[in-house]
Amino acid sequence: MTIRKKGSQHKAGTFSEKIKNQFQVLQQELNISFQNTALLYQAFTHSSYVNEHRRKLYTDNERLEFLGDAVLELSVSKYLFEKYPQMSEGELTKLRASIVCEPSLVVFANELQFGQFVLLGKGEELTGGRERPALLADVFESFVGALYLDQGLDNVVAFLERVVFPKIEVGAFSHVMDFKSQLQEMVQQTNNGPLHYEIVDEKGPAHNRTFISRVLLNDKELGMGRGKSKKEAEQQAAQSAMNAFKQLEQEEA
Repeated sequence: MTIRKKGSQHKAGTFSEKIKNQFQVLQQELNISFQNTALLYQAFTHSSYVNEHRRKLYTDNERLEFLGDAVLELSVSKYLFEKYPQMSEGELTKLRASIVCEPSLVVFANELQFGQFVLLGKGEELTGGRERPALLADVFESFVGALYLDQGLDNVVAFLERVVFPKIEVGAFSHVMDFKSQLQEMVQQTNNGPLHYEIVDEKGPAHNRTFISRVLLNDKELGMGRGKSKKEAEQQAAQSAMNAFKQLEQEEA
């Protein structure tokens, strides 16, 4: 017995060829092909557009936003849980919150140029709705919800692996992940002395530099890291050292 997903209230045929072509371009740019394009249209349909086209029976993206919010939080939670085994529940919660908050979602949406594809009412358009942070964050969540319904969680994760997770890995949220402070606390518990960070190498052109750092304790190297800034590289080195400490503790246990 085949269970079919309940379709969206959107009817793809009710949209103009211009709008259909725009969303075809979006799919090509994302390298994602929706099986049910009605879900994609709905993800980008603002309530103001629905209100101005009442006879068309369009559906806005608010319910997809609700679903996408949950899917995004689950996907990010699983990634962080597996990526940072040394983090406590409180640290994971704080980091996740910084990733799924409105300012971060706006950055993701802007990098994908989602704003230019949103279907808005004339009034919302004239008042700058296309660039409104809350609207852009909502559209990103709606898209995630639509992608989940259309293609499942694995494909949502694949999308996030291209758009969101790399930013975590290069330290875009290092202000939350203060590994240097955490490592300092670990070292102080054993009174082993002060930590020392040094940049051991710089690679790449000036506009795309990669720094390599190492952290030392009593002239003994504890860990190395790399990043797009010296601060980022030091944070990564501290994380590497923390992982080494955790590994040693497990072996001695």
